[in-house]
Amino acid sequence: MKRLSLLVLLGLLLWGWSERAALSAFPGILSAYSAKEYCSCRYVTGFDPGYCESYVKQWLPLAELRDDVQHKQVYARGLGREASARWRGPREGCGLLP
Repeated sequence: MKRLSLLVLLGLLLWGWSERAALSAFPGILSAYSAKEYCSCRYVTGFDPGYCESYVKQWLPLAELRDDVQHKQVYARGLGREASARWRGPREGCGLLP
């Protein structure tokens, strides 16, 4: 049993090493996805803030999610990275900010 556990751990470490580029990109993807999805939910489809917040948070946990209603801009922070998305208009929807 101990050998099997060690073998599984070694396999996970090897898999993690082979996927290190994708795993290192994940923290940025979390905040960007959340900001964009919340912005689209709120300003493109017109749902209320509570619904959009629960929609975004049901997938992955965030440290912070702020909605600047005046500028129609959303800030999301998760896993140490922050991203912003802004509503650009009825034909363009929401887009991530650089």
